[in-house]
Amino acid sequence: MLKLLQDEMKKAMKAKDKVRLSTIRMLISAVKNEAIAKKQELATEDIIAVIQREIKQRRNAIEDFRKGERDDLVRENEAEIAVLEEFLPKQLSDEEIETLARQIANDVNAATLKDLGKVMGKIMPLVKGKADGTRVQTIVKKILAENV
Repeated sequence: MLKLLQDEMKKAMKAKDKVRLSTIRMLISAVKNEAIAKKQELATEDIIAVIQREIKQRRNAIEDFRKGERDDLVRENEAEIAVLEEFLPKQLSDEEIETLARQIANDVNAATLKDLGKVMGKIMPLVKGKADGTRVQTIVKKILAENV
């Protein structure tokens, strides 16, 4: 996956795509820093986790920039998110997550919001890298709230 990122960085250089180039450079740097911290080469799942963390940081920053009425920085972060999302596996739709969550809720006999932890513990390993945890939690809460 690191090789793919490096190849994409070269393409962005040749195309003189500054946003894409700077975003990919930042991502490669984050991946290398994570590898240094773990003292080993990163597996694809680890690189996906780094990408997701970078996206989450930008989404949080966007909220702050909106509060500060910094539309220029909002657009810049949205553009970076778009580049980062290209390197993630195909994301699950809300309907796919809901189907999976209902199945798991039935399997673990989850009936109320108190059972949220049971369902989340089973579903997150299945959707890792394919769905944002906050989105999954929102859907699971909705399903469990229906049972109340």
